Amino acid sequence: MSNQENTTNVSNKLKSFNVFVALVPLTVMIITMLYSVIVLDVDPHIPLIVGTATASIVALYAGYKWHELEDFMYKGIRLALPAVLILLLVGLVIGSWIGGGIVATMIYYGLQLISPTYFLVTILFICSIISLVIGSSWSTIATVGVAGMGIGLSMGINPAMIAGAVISGAYFGDKMSPLSDTTTLASGLTHVDLFEHIKHMFWTTIPGLIITSIVFYIIGLNVIGTKTAHTKEIDEMMQAMQTHFVISPWLFLIPVIVLMLIIFKMPAAPALFMGALLGFLSHLFIQGGTLASAVETMATGYVIESSNESVNVLFNRGGFMDMMYTISMVIISMTFAGIMEYSGMLSSIMQYILKVAKGTFGLITATLASAIFVNVSCAEQYISIVVPSRMYLRSYINQNLAPKNLSRTLEDGGTLSSVFVPWSTDGVFILGTLGVAAWEYGPFTILNFTVPLIAMILAATGIGITKISNTEKDELLERIYGDEKNSTTSTDL
Repeated sequence: MSNQENTTNVSNKLKSFNVFVALVPLTVMIITMLYSVIVLDVDPHIPLIVGTATASIVALYAGYKWHELEDFMYKGIRLALPAVLILLLVGLVIGSWIGGGIVATMIYYGLQLISPTYFLVTILFICSIISLVIGSSWSTIATVGVAGMGIGLSMGINPAMIAGAVISGAYFGDKMSPLSDTTTLASGLTHVDLFEHIKHMFWTTIPGLIITSIVFYIIGLNVIGTKTAHTKEIDEMMQAMQTHFVISPWLFLIPVIVLMLIIFKMPAAPALFMGALLGFLSHLFIQGGTLASAVETMATGYVIESSNESVNVLFNRGGFMDMMYTISMVIISMTFAGIMEYSGMLSSIMQYILKVAKGTFGLITATLASAIFVNVSCAEQYISIVVPSRMYLRSYINQNLAPKNLSRTLEDGGTLSSVFVPWSTDGVFILGTLGVAAWEYGPFTILNFTVPLIAMILAATGIGITKISNTEKDELLERIYGDEKNSTTSTDL
């Protein structure tokens, strides 16, 4: 009998683990992650490898063979391949749109909208738009956010309020942008079309943005400042962009074309590829770049050397190579998740959790809590999406809930809660960039704590929750898991 046949036979019979034994790999991974990220200040890849090794040891002790564990890891990686493809295309789009001047044009005209009178609301929407365009909260915070801090402080506004508006806007755009790696991760790992995932997030995120806007508008009316701002930082950024790019409102046609393709239901991959192609042509024929530079930009990213450091930070990025850090972490994460899921360890943990998480409200609340817990324990936003996605996907489908409910909840809890953890990569980055600590800006990061609350309200009322029929449930289980069932052997560690 071949290895493949052996693997198939065993993978259809998940072993039953004691919940405390099943939690050992997760606990080891979390402890290793905490020590590595917080104490050693290193990347989270090695802790994930340690977690995978621990999960392998536990599974071997339960009676699995090594070739079976290899198959579990391969299955986990295969589940992430759609997300990896989109991430590669996103890298192409970012690189080509920067090289083609599309990003510079949108930022240039966006910066002109800053008004001292309604500063907090203005900076909220500017950060939202720019982050939506470039798909990166960090780049938005590091550039426009830093400039906004300088302007707001010159008006006498509380720095925590400014930081709250910047962060709320930056993470709104990051969450809703098809160019964001967290957005593509959440949709890809749950087998949801990227734009369907974004559309479904409107239910929680748009009300959150409206509430945030109202609160900052009210706060702005009561802020007493000089009513004038020193816009030197903004002027320098705009001048630097004019020096290095051809700025033209005609370049807005490129994102409009891509948006129209999306509206007319073109799948994410070809729509993004068309966006990358248009950016590539813009780099050649509008910006006057060479063929070699345009190709190199799509591969390794755009390179700019200006006298303005904020412009350098914003535009020195893109290309599919820029996505390799995230992709490598996704692959390692999915080897860990593959062993945890296909060995039966995740199933044992889920059975324990689902004794408490009853119905739609309980399942969505448990997902939110799990994502937040992973952010607190692992200090890493990506892991808060990867781990719960594999833990809860089957349970959502089994309870006749469309997977897009899960993808939305992962972002509501995982993407947004990371800013509240002072020792997380996001919290440390914001402190170093804006000079404001998490416990200071936390109360003013209104979007980030409003959206999870809205998600719980929708779960309790059933509003904005998409159900699936039993036929659709069976089709999804067959498509995602093949012939695998929830059956378990009698073996219990």
